[in-house]
Amino acid sequence: MKIQFNTDKTISGDENQEDYFTSLIAEKLNRFQSHITRIEVHLSDENGKKEGHNDIQCILEARIEGKDPIAVTCDADTTKNAVAGAIEKIKSSLETILGRMQNHER
Repeated sequence: MKIQFNTDKTISGDENQEDYFTSLIAEKLNRFQSHITRIEVHLSDENGKKEGHNDIQCILEARIEGKDPIAVTCDADTTKNAVAGAIEKIKSSLETILGRMQNHER
C-alpha cells in the first residue's frame, strides 16, 4: 500500500508532519492493506492565511484493487483532527465495501 501525501501552499508540509501522518494512516488502515494499492492524502487550508472555523480539509482517496477509487473528506480546526476524522470515515467505507465483496464471494 503506497501512501502519497499532497498539501496546498498554505499547509506546512515538513517531513516530520508527513512522516507522522503517513505512519498513522498505515497503522490505522493496516488490516485493509492487501486490498488497497494506494492512498492519496490531500491537505488544504480552505481560508488560506485567514483564520476560520474548521478550515483545514483532508481528503483521503483509497484505490482498491479491482474497484473504483473511493474518497472521503473531513473538515476540522487542525491538520491532526482533519486527518484523524478522514481516517475514521475511510475505515468505515472500506469495511462496508470489503464486507460486500466478501458476501458476494460466498
